[in-house]
Amino acid sequence: MSAHPPSPPPAASLIPRHWTPAQALAVFECLQLLRQTLWTIYGPQVQQAWREQLVPDSQPPQFDPDEPF
Repeated sequence: MSAHPPSPPPAASLIPRHWTPAQALAVFECLQLLRQTLWTIYGPQVQQAWREQLVPDSQPPQFDPDEPF
C-alpha cells in the first residue's frame, strides 16, 4: 500500500509555483508583519468577533445536567 501525500489546502492554488525561496520568504515576512500590526491595533475587537462567530450572541451554551448528551 502506498501513502499519498496530503492534498494542499484550497488557497494553495492561489500561490504561484515559480517564486524563489527568497520571494516566498519576503511574502511570508510581509504577511507576518501585517498580522502582528492588525493584532496590535484590533486584537480585542478580533477576539470579540471570533467569540461571536463561535457562540452567537456571546451566550455560552446552557448546560442541563438532566438532559442526555
